[in-house]
Amino acid sequence: MAKDRGTERDAPPRPGAETGETPEAGAAGRVPLAVVVVDRDGLVSHWSSGARRLFGAAKDEAIGRPAADLLPVSGVLPDPQDSGPYEGYAAYDGLGPDLESSLDGRLAYPAAGRARLGGPGRGPRPTAPPPPGGTDRVDVLWWAYPLVGPGRERLLVLAADAGRLHAEAAEGPDGTGAGDPDAGFERIAPGFALHTDFPGADDLARRLPEILPSMSVDEGARIVGQVLELGYPVLEFSQNDRVPVTPDWGVPRRAERRARRERAARARAQGLPVAQDAGDEAEDLEYAAVRERLEFLTEVSGRIGTSLDLATTIVEVSRAVVPRFTDVAGTYLREQVVAGEGFPEGVPDTTTMWHRVALEHTDEPGRWDDVVPVGEAMPFPAHTPFFQCMTTGEPVLVPRISERMGHAIASQFEKRDIRPLITGRSMLVVPLKARGVVLGFMILLRHPERVEFNDMDRVTGAELAARAGLVLDNARMYTYQESVAETLQDSMLPHIPPRMAGCDIATRYLPGTLLGRVGGDWFDSVKLPGARTALVVGDVMGHGLNSAAMMGQLRTAVQTMAALDLPPAQLLRKLDDLAQRLGDSYLATCLYAVYDPIAGELEIANAGHIPPVLVRAADGRSELLELPTGAPIGVGGVPFESLRVRVAPGDRLVMCTDGLVEVRGEDIGVGLATLCESAAHPAASMDDACDTIIRALNTRGGRKDDVALLMTRLAGIAPGDVAEWRLARDPAEAGRARAAVREQLHAWGLAELADNAELMVGELLANAVRHSHSRPVDLRLVRGDTLLCEVDDDDHELPALLSAGPGDERGRGLRVVSTLAREWGTSATKAGKTVWFELTLPRR
Repeated sequence: MAKDRGTERDAPPRPGAETGETPEAGAAGRVPLAVVVVDRDGLVSHWSSGARRLFGAAKDEAIGRPAADLLPVSGVLPDPQDSGPYEGYAAYDGLGPDLESSLDGRLAYPAAGRARLGGPGRGPRPTAPPPPGGTDRVDVLWWAYPLVGPGRERLLVLAADAGRLHAEAAEGPDGTGAGDPDAGFERIAPGFALHTDFPGADDLARRLPEILPSMSVDEGARIVGQVLELGYPVLEFSQNDRVPVTPDWGVPRRAERRARRERAARARAQGLPVAQDAGDEAEDLEYAAVRERLEFLTEVSGRIGTSLDLATTIVEVSRAVVPRFTDVAGTYLREQVVAGEGFPEGVPDTTTMWHRVALEHTDEPGRWDDVVPVGEAMPFPAHTPFFQCMTTGEPVLVPRISERMGHAIASQFEKRDIRPLITGRSMLVVPLKARGVVLGFMILLRHPERVEFNDMDRVTGAELAARAGLVLDNARMYTYQESVAETLQDSMLPHIPPRMAGCDIATRYLPGTLLGRVGGDWFDSVKLPGARTALVVGDVMGHGLNSAAMMGQLRTAVQTMAALDLPPAQLLRKLDDLAQRLGDSYLATCLYAVYDPIAGELEIANAGHIPPVLVRAADGRSELLELPTGAPIGVGGVPFESLRVRVAPGDRLVMCTDGLVEVRGEDIGVGLATLCESAAHPAASMDDACDTIIRALNTRGGRKDDVALLMTRLAGIAPGDVAEWRLARDPAEAGRARAAVREQLHAWGLAELADNAELMVGELLANAVRHSHSRPVDLRLVRGDTLLCEVDDDDHELPALLSAGPGDERGRGLRVVSTLAREWGTSATKAGKTVWFELTLPRR
């Protein structure tokens, strides 16, 4: 039942109220009408200003009191067997069991009668002076209408001063007393007591289709004739019309209200008395209820969807309904939605897992936390209202949770008794849907002392859930697309080991903040022959999937050409040629460096990229390396040059993309200066050093580009950890090499590796002597985090692993190496090729 939000309860009595007269009541054809609504417990839930004037009790005094105390009437009720509600009466005394029994079965017609107000022991007496004649009893006409629906309201009572009505009718339209004393009896009935010879019947039949546009004039005439003949409302069902949600007791709509006013205006023009319309008061109630719900939905819509973050949206939706609409709100989402996966398909079933993602309530803190913790996942059986909601996609209303239902729900919670939290409460389960698919649902509970959820709440909850479902789906799609983008980006970025030969490496990648999560920045490192390492940082201009795809192609090309051991300048030249063949839609910058830890040297080439920073370990000084800039990859026809830089063990090389140092509206020189300063800051580890740089540069506002950062500590390899031999192209040299390797490993304290190392060196040397052409064969051992062995010859054909049978003379050597080595491989060089393997050092 909507609350009365009008101004009547606060307005002072109008002039004439003390005598029962008002300006409106005093006008010709106006008789005040009292409107009272009684709930299922016999208590008054609505008390109009007309009721205050007629019965003498103020609204604040009447609301919540027994109706029998406030309506002390004695009289008659209509006999349902009679032809009309105003002929034939049965004895009736008060609004007690007799009235309830007379309305049992939800009568389709109104009860009506005539009674005397007041009398000894019959409740409060009127505060207004008695009517003329000196009696303290007032003759009252009344009508009682049963209210059907899930709400608490069960009776609508309308009452009017019969003496006033007959006086108005007897005087007639011109005040000469030529009127009909009984005429007003029919006219005051609010649309239910009409004679079949009613002069406006034809007009009403013509105007009815204006109220219900899909109704024909003939159908309207039939309905009007039935109303006029029977004297009570006609219940019609339509399969096509969508009518607004109104209280179940049939509040008139605006078109009907307008029609009543037009009829009243015509009656006044003819000088006929007109009763105050109960429909106006009832419509005010409906309007207030609908307005309140629209305001609530508008407020909720403004509070949810402020973020595309799924977790934030979930909390917003739950908090928006507590405590104004409900006292407890639990939100459940399907597993795919929570995991950020694609759109869930199919109708949920008893195996579908639902994650409790939020719980808001007005109970004491912690009461729900242990019993129904957030984050729990569970299925729901078919007999529960939750399963009904998730499978039908429609709200499920439970006016009160019974002991039996509470036990059935509690059975889903192992070793936790949830019954004290839910039994006796009113429950509404609303689906969270998007594009016809149920993403989740909300369980709304009200305290036992609060009014139950009704049909209007069901519609309000469904509208709320529809808006929340749309917002959640938007957040889900954003989360899913963000997850896809991050997965794509992660798949295109390498997983660089923190230790490589003679150097330590740390990396950072930050996605763009304004122009999308996917970009074209990348970094990489490639193992090269001679214990060298290639270091790469690049940036494809632009953002989005196309830039990321281009980045993936260029990164793969760099890895392939680095394995050919191309010098930096030549590699950039070939990369530029490749970009030209791929198309001219994209440009990229690239910085390519090769670190030789044995020689203590860097060779760097630049293709339009920002310069790297070199931090000297000796004095902590940092500097931007001045490199030949070169044109970006993709321009074409521009030469590239490389620069050799001597480095010492402990020096750090910092390479990054321009997104780290460039901010809109600020000179890039400021960012480069900050980069140099932060790179020189002492740090306990490489990761700490990277974080220092990120904190120094990423806190400046305005960054929108993605960022790639590659930091390398150039540890070097000491001469004592390297052993080299040059061997003649003679098969007998294999024995001398095996003996030299065994001796060197003993000298390094690696005797445990001698047997396997001897065997593999012998196999590689035999292949090198067999396939070399003119130059000697070189053998190198390098002790670092692993034992590296390399064999160089002048044959450009790279060996391949073959399947060797028992009688085959070829193919067994590389099979032995592949079985015993931690890792092995081949690399092309300018002079020929290098075949290498690594052995894991023994733990000390």
